[in-house]
Formats: sequence, structure tokens, C-alpha cells
Amino acid sequence: MERLFGTDGIRGIPGEYPFVPSFLRVLGAVAAKFISREKSLNGTAPKILIGRDTRSSGPSILKNLASGIGSQMRMIDCGVIPTPAISYLVPHLNAAGGIVISASHNPAEFNGIKFFDSRGLKISLELEQKIERAVKGNFPREFAKKPIFENGSKYERDYADFLKSVFPPALDLSKITLVLDCANGASYKIARLLFEGLGAKVHCLGVSPNGYNINRGCGALETGPLRTAVSALKADIGIAFDGDADRAVFCDEKGDIKDGDFVLGVAALRMQKCGLLKKQSVVLTTMSNVALEQFLSKRGISTLSVGVGDRHVTQALEKNDLSLGGEPSGHIVFRRFLRTGDGMLTAVETLAALAESQKPFSKILQDFKPFPQVIENVKVSSRIPLESLPHFQEELKKQEFALKGRGRLFVRYSGTEPLLRIMVEGPKLNWVREIARNIAAAYRRDAGLNPREKVHGQKK
Repeated sequence: MERLFGTDGIRGIPGEYPFVPSFLRVLGAVAAKFISREKSLNGTAPKILIGRDTRSSGPSILKNLASGIGSQMRMIDCGVIPTPAISYLVPHLNAAGGIVISASHNPAEFNGIKFFDSRGLKISLELEQKIERAVKGNFPREFAKKPIFENGSKYERDYADFLKSVFPPALDLSKITLVLDCANGASYKIARLLFEGLGAKVHCLGVSPNGYNINRGCGALETGPLRTAVSALKADIGIAFDGDADRAVFCDEKGDIKDGDFVLGVAALRMQKCGLLKKQSVVLTTMSNVALEQFLSKRGISTLSVGVGDRHVTQALEKNDLSLGGEPSGHIVFRRFLRTGDGMLTAVETLAALAESQKPFSKILQDFKPFPQVIENVKVSSRIPLESLPHFQEELKKQEFALKGRGRLFVRYSGTEPLLRIMVEGPKLNWVREIARNIAAAYRRDAGLNPREKVHGQKK
């Protein structure tokens, strides 16, 4: 049996292992056993919060998971709700844990399962391993024939009230015209209400989910519609969320995309000015642009680099008692308010910075100039160990030598999609693009892939 958990919970295609009814029932029973052990209150059955995004497969996955969970825990169904809302609500409601059924930024044919502990953090690697061993073994399992849910839809308002409370009371957004792209995902209802409630004039895209169009041609990974709308409406700023709204990508008034590195720069300087940046340090990942490290360093802010994934960012923040961290993808953690990444919280904080600055969004961090960066995504059928590919390793060493002192590269398999990601960063765009393509070609040659297959890349 292959590894169950990836970098962000469990991902797969409904109807295929592990997203088949029999396994989901077992998974629910086993996960509930371990989560309920973490916290039991006054001898009463512990409760678990469950949310999902807008995928058509969500209700079926929920039903099968619940057959296992419901034999030992009270289940509160929060319906379609952003992943960070569950993270916030679990400790807020004194729950034993939470589950979100979502594949985040992946296409609609995928789905996923994320587990949260009683603190609202994603469960530890150790607990993931315990669950994996148990579902493969003879761990005792009980199933509920008719799972009973408590209606938790009202709690979305508690989450919205929390987000509003973060926004400085002396500010409002009455002078801001905002375009939101909700990716036909979990934020499609709450986002407009939140930002209109803060005074902004709001135009919305991606708010007509049908179960099959989440992240399709919209959202944080498909920003073309957002850029077009911002330009056409002469808006001050655009914000795109992904399918479960745990990340946000921004667009300035000129239609240019501003990623998580830009947002981290804005947030770090604002928090430093307000005396809220603990230890004058920010957590970044290995995918962050070198220019951000240099920009922050010149302003007396140090950086701590960790592996890719918001889990690593969160762990570093907790371990080092820091207040800010994130990824270029738009996962930003404002630990003062919430201990996991939240796209809408990131939007609230960034809009507050924009309102305070009284500048156009394109000018708010004028001195930050990112190095050109290219990311090539090569589709793979299996994750062949990279060290076993001789031509690929030879090309990798060659290009690392060429970049030494002038840029960097980073190669890894995606933890959520069947892709090899090749990131190259350096002073000239055409040069880094050529390096990425050469590495991709060497990988395809060793892996036996079609050399003419199109590589999907993105540049910055």
C-alpha cells in the first residue's frame, strides 16, 4: 500500500483508492479514535468539526467518512466553508479536532482530506503515521449505520466576525474598489459579505460553483480573468483565492500580479513599524525569491528558510515563537491572529496596509524588485527517485555550477499533484527559462517521457 498522506493531507481522485467507500469508512473510524484521544471533555463524547469546498464529490466522501467517525464522536457539519475557518473554529468551540474535505487548488476531478488537531493546526507527522499504520493493520473499527450530524452552518458567521475584528477600527475601505475571484470555491459566499462589510466597493468573479468548475479558469492559479477585470473596472486592487481559500494572490491597479513574497514584504514592514514583528524575523520557504531576503535584510529583518509547504512554515513559527511567515504561492500565516494560512485574513491585513499607505498598490513596496523566476511543471506518471537518473543529475550539477553566486534552482516532486517542479531564479529571464527547459528535457530523457510533451511553466 502506497503512502497515504502527502504534503497537505490526503489527495486523490474519487472512485480510486484511497477515495473508495470501504476505505473512507475505515479511515474515518481510525482517525476519530486517535483524534478523540487527544481531547475528551468531562466524560462527554468529543466533537469534531467538518467542512468542505464546492466539489461534487464532497458530500459522498463526507457520508462515508462519517460512518466511521460517527460511532465515537459528535459531528458538526459546517457545510461549504473555507479551510482556515475550521482551523479557527476548532479551538474557538473547544472541539477535539477538525476535518476539511478539499483538494485546495487542484482541479475538480481531485479531492482531499485534511485533519486538524484541537489547536486548529494540521495534525503532526507522527499522528499521520499512526493513522497510516492503523488503517493498514487490525485496528478495531466501528461504523455508524446512520451518521447523525449537528448543523454547524451558523459558525461561518463567527469566522466572519473574527476576520472583521482583525481590521483596524480606525480604518475603512470606502475609497477602495476591489475585484475578488473566489475560484468557484469555498469562499464564494463569505468573501463578498466580508469586504462589503468593511466598506469596499466589491466586484466578484468565480462565485457560481456547480460542483465541477472549482479552480477552472479562475482563482489563484488562473489569474487572467482577475487581471482583465481589474483593468476594465479601474479597480484599486484584485484578490484571487484558491478553492479552499487558504491562500491569496493579489493584482495591482495596473493588472500586475503580486505574489506571496510581495505580500510578506508589505506585512513585515507594517508589523515592524507597529512593533508586532517578533524577533525581527520572518519565516520563508526555499521557493521564496532571493530578492525578498535581501530586501528585508537591508531593513533589519532576518529570514528563516524552511522546506516547501505551509506545515513547515507553521512549525517554524511555533518552534521559534515568530509572528509572520509564508510562501510565494500565497499561503501566509499571521500567527498573532491564526496559526495557519488564511487567504481572507491575508486579504484583510493587506487591505489594511493599503488603506494606511494612501498609495496605489503598485507603489506600496516600490523598492522591492524580484529576480526573474521560472517554474516548469513536468507531468509524471510516477515519482522516480531523482538520484537514480544519471543524465538528469549531470544536467542539474552543470546548471547549479552556472548559477552559483548569481541565482539558484530548486527541484522537487509536488506533494499534491503528479508533477515534477523545477524552479530557476537568476538575473535574466531568458537565461533562467533556458536552464529550466534543459533540466526538464534531461528528466524526460531519463524517465522515458515524450520529449515533445508540453511543459507547463510560469514566470515571475
